[in-house]
Amino acid sequence: MAKLLLLHLLAILSIALTSHAAQYFVGDTSGWDISSNLDTWPDDKVFKVGDVLVFSYSASNSVREVTKQNFDTCNISNPLKTYSNGNTTVTLSAPGDRYFVSGNRLYCFGGMKLHVHVPADEVASPIGSPQAQPSATGTPLPVQPSSKSNKPSANIPTSSGISSYGGSNSVVVAFVSFMASYLLWMVQV
Repeated sequence: MAKLLLLHLLAILSIALTSHAAQYFVGDTSGWDISSNLDTWPDDKVFKVGDVLVFSYSASNSVREVTKQNFDTCNISNPLKTYSNGNTTVTLSAPGDRYFVSGNRLYCFGGMKLHVHVPADEVASPIGSPQAQPSATGTPLPVQPSSKSNKPSANIPTSSGISSYGGSNSVVVAFVSFMASYLLWMVQV
């Protein structure tokens, strides 16, 4: 029975201490907007495989994922993916460089473009991460106008990497789960 108790403890702790993906709100409170300083936005962030970028933008805009060459020249005519629903999530599913530009070429020339680098040695668990759905092909996504305005809101979190899981709360949950398992075991003995 002691082995079973130890096994429960190890299983619970391994789940609690597992690293999970973080969500980054592109442009922080300004969102995906021409007024955002997207050139320096990623400078203080370390992206990991499994992290999620959240693009919030008005219905008149869009996000296009492009190649480096198209990023450098603001060529939006041949995107890898196009997103246009006003609230887009993109999972960083592999290490490497990702390039995003505005669907409005003039906005791209004005700096509304984003380069994200995911180092090969930085890996987070993508469990529970939402998958981005391109709107260019397949079933159309429902178009919902964004409530985004150009006025920053104190209610929008900044992009320090908000983790949906992990941290001290997971340790508390693991401890409570362990105690519940222990009490159930004691009742059976």
